[in-house]
Amino acid sequence: MWRDIVVSQKTEWDLLTARPYVARSSAYCLAAGHLVRVIIGPRRAGKSSYAVHLAQSESARCGYLNFDDERLTGAVDTDALLAALDAVYEKPEVLLLDEIQNLPNWELWANRLQRSGRRLVITGSNAHLLGSELATHLTGRHLTIPLLPFSFPEFLAASKKAKESTSSAKVENCRDYAQMGGFPEVVLGEVAGPTYLRTLCSAMIHKDIVMRHRLRAPHALDALAMCMLATPGGQYSFRKLRTATSCRSVHTLKKYTGYLEQAFLIFTVPRFSYKPREQSAAPKKSYVIDNGFVSAAGFHSSSNHGRLLENLVAVALHRKQLRGDVQVFYWQDPQHAEVDFVVFQNRAVTQLIQVCADSRARDVHKREVRGLLKASQELGCRDLLLLTETEEGEATETWHGFSATVRRQPLWQWLMDNG
Repeated sequence: MWRDIVVSQKTEWDLLTARPYVARSSAYCLAAGHLVRVIIGPRRAGKSSYAVHLAQSESARCGYLNFDDERLTGAVDTDALLAALDAVYEKPEVLLLDEIQNLPNWELWANRLQRSGRRLVITGSNAHLLGSELATHLTGRHLTIPLLPFSFPEFLAASKKAKESTSSAKVENCRDYAQMGGFPEVVLGEVAGPTYLRTLCSAMIHKDIVMRHRLRAPHALDALAMCMLATPGGQYSFRKLRTATSCRSVHTLKKYTGYLEQAFLIFTVPRFSYKPREQSAAPKKSYVIDNGFVSAAGFHSSSNHGRLLENLVAVALHRKQLRGDVQVFYWQDPQHAEVDFVVFQNRAVTQLIQVCADSRARDVHKREVRGLLKASQELGCRDLLLLTETEEGEATETWHGFSATVRRQPLWQWLMDNG
């Protein structure tokens, strides 16, 4: 039985190894030695392809097993399974274990394999489970590699647009990226984007949340997901979500929001405060892990194009946060002046970022610059950045006697530097 499963999955391995590989410049992988490499991220973001590339870069003798297989979701004889892998792949030096979170007590098996000298590359689509279980059982013996859908530079490379050098071409490419997102199969033209992404979103909710947590009535979860996918960058409170989803329980909504984050559908950004209690009590903002999900959810209003651009910046910063490089917040004062992103690094606020499609309208300019200057004065940060589609340069701005230099940079250019 176990040998039959391994043999049947070898066809999948052959297809993965035969596919052209799009280099993932956004993946952050240090030399790992014999550490377990754990690649985490949303489904269909390219984890398996990257894992194949990583495994083959270390040895030509690799073995493959995909646990997103109904035959491997119950009781599994891991010793017999390992023996089958050794027989079919002739004692591979590197084992690639795909979507391993579907195997009960997987972390114990991975720990035993690692201690016996096996070199492992693991993928998984659940951030919390992987993080907590790895911390318990593989402390100090694993390297986590976050992998999200294509960054903007990867999008350009995959869609064969990387050599288009004019600024106007880059602006158009960035608009396409803001609408299409970065899921590899969509960018490569292998599937019809909106239909595929709606199906993928449903599968992520069903497989990674409903089935995993055995939810009996997932209607509130579906309503919550659609609400958050349609409003990237929106502040939320559980009181408002209770009205939008018809779910009466705040406890349930908190739990469901956590599930959506664990499944890599959304992520949240807290309000900045030096006081932990204030930070915890303040409303958070939610963003979507890929802009394609926003478009697939029906978010097409041209008047809100700026929110799609803001979501691109949020994802790029979130990628850095997953790697442990920065912490990301937003800022708001009692008069509701706001800054989209506060970048916190080395125990200090290092940059304040505003995002809008076009700041040249007088009221927009006033609002965006006012937020930057007020936050700059309160937080003591002088690196003030305004990202728009086309504007570039810097100018000294003044608000009620306080002056600071605000830099303007085209979004596509910033995404190229932060991909």
